[in-house]
Amino acid sequence: MSDGPTIRFDAHLDLAWNALQGRDLTLPLAKLRRQDPLQASQTATVSFPELRRSGLKTCFGTLFALPRNAKHDGYTDHAGARAQALAQLAQYRRWQEEGWLSLGPGSTAAPLQVILLMEGADPISGPDDLPFWAKAGVRVIGPAWERTRYAGGTDAPGPLTPEGRELVQAMKDLDLTLDASHLDTAAFWDAADIGVKMVATHSNPRALVDTNRQISDDMARHIVSTGGVLGLVAHSRFIRPGWTEGNERVSLTEFARCAEHYAALVGWENIGIGSDLDGGFGTEKMPAGIECYGDLSRFLDLLPEAARDGVARANWERWVRHNWS
Repeated sequence: MSDGPTIRFDAHLDLAWNALQGRDLTLPLAKLRRQDPLQASQTATVSFPELRRSGLKTCFGTLFALPRNAKHDGYTDHAGARAQALAQLAQYRRWQEEGWLSLGPGSTAAPLQVILLMEGADPISGPDDLPFWAKAGVRVIGPAWERTRYAGGTDAPGPLTPEGRELVQAMKDLDLTLDASHLDTAAFWDAADIGVKMVATHSNPRALVDTNRQISDDMARHIVSTGGVLGLVAHSRFIRPGWTEGNERVSLTEFARCAEHYAALVGWENIGIGSDLDGGFGTEKMPAGIECYGDLSRFLDLLPEAARDGVARANWERWVRHNWS
């Protein structure tokens, strides 16, 4: 861990998704690794004891439904997507009952506050279903992951569908926030025309890695114009163009360039962390020097001293104060 400031707010952690893959996040990290069913392909960095040791206080915890495609098994219809999201919601509630976390912001004796983020909106049946998820604590929704029935997404270009336009309008009416991460460019600007509030919980600059998984400069400016924050994701493929598995891991200095690019566009006060650590990848795909969650704070040492606290916690905390109701 860094001897300086530490990451206190992370806008993207797939906690319940990992639990449903068989990872026991209540274990110390070393013990989790010894019995991790995913260890053969990805070395874990996240467990609740590790997050406590690192100093993390708040995160967006995802409800992430995995679709079926040529690379992975998963849902094929709304019912399957909803079942995955409900199982993850139940997992968060069990952890809350056990004292590992508290759902929603505010004062709590629990060591970690978790705000629910839905990544990929297929679990939602339609606008009439939104109040159910809002009551459950979901305040941020990303309409896409890959393609969903609502929008084009990562590696699957396309606009908002008619159902997507209805959903985003309903999100605006309920004062919910749209997560632009994974949303294709055409779908993004469709949503912008509707006027919904936006963030990007875990996306790096497209100017540095030119794919539709990243955020263009114009998209970044628009997100900030709605009051949103840009969360940086710690995956080597989203930091260095052309990086593939088996290449040397990128450096933390390269990761810092992503922050510097955003800062030149919109100012340091609009940048935070959305690490996505253990979001389907392990240390093998993270910047060199990140071997456990606490190591992520080393990144802060490469930023201007005046910007570190904002990136570490304060910028996302400001967003929560302004947007939670």
